[in-house]
Amino acid sequence: MPLYEHVMIARQDLSNTQAEGLIEHFGAVLSDNGGKLVDSEYWGVKTMAYKINKNRKGHYAFLRTDAPAPAIQEMERLMRLHDDVMRVLTIKMDEHKEGPSVQMQKRDERDSRRERR
Repeated sequence: MPLYEHVMIARQDLSNTQAEGLIEHFGAVLSDNGGKLVDSEYWGVKTMAYKINKNRKGHYAFLRTDAPAPAIQEMERLMRLHDDVMRVLTIKMDEHKEGPSVQMQKRDERDSRRERR
């Protein structure tokens, strides 16, 4: 099955448990449609570059999935209809990288950048 990565931004006035509940809810939608949630990360509340629906901050979540295209389409459709979800980004991947995402890694664990001049 194809591999996907999703980033979801939920409203800032949700509690942490409600935001993590959204991850579980959409994971259940995937499993009901023949896919599976490989990994999920809750990134926390972060400030956005611009306002979305009068919100300056949002709960960010990252999902790695292994699901057929119809399951992904159904999950995205339900995400867009959900009142608490503000934005969704889905990317098709060739393979999932092991370990935590770059957002969750400590600064010293990341690959070093090129040297500044």
